[in-house]
Amino acid sequence: MKVVVGWKGDVLFAGETESGHTVLIDGPPEAGGRNQGPRPMEMLLLGMGACSSVDVISILKKSRQDIRDCRVEIDSKRAGEAPKIFTDIHLHYVVSGRDLKDKSVARAIELSAGKYCSASIMLGAMAKVTHDFEIVDVE
Repeated sequence: MKVVVGWKGDVLFAGETESGHTVLIDGPPEAGGRNQGPRPMEMLLLGMGACSSVDVISILKKSRQDIRDCRVEIDSKRAGEAPKIFTDIHLHYVVSGRDLKDKSVARAIELSAGKYCSASIMLGAMAKVTHDFEIVDVE
């Protein structure tokens, strides 16, 4: 995998992926940013959430669960001094579907967190990563 990050002035960067996508990444206004894109550390959490959600949805589909939606809300804490690494990350999954089984959703999340989601496992090497979930039954 290869990406390129190019400086666009101040603390604004354009990230270009090998798959042909571009994303703006900007710093906070107090550091000279203009709020034109997510912060670099936000991008890490977004990647983690998307990576894990792909796993959870795939596992639930394979176990023949009638999943309709999956959202993950991520809260984090960072160290107070440089390097300001993540110290705690909590993922709260909101999984919607028809007659979803608690056991199946819990298993899908555990498999993602412990075996399949590279981003979660990598960030978990430095931070305490926890998770929980709620199921929303849809008609």
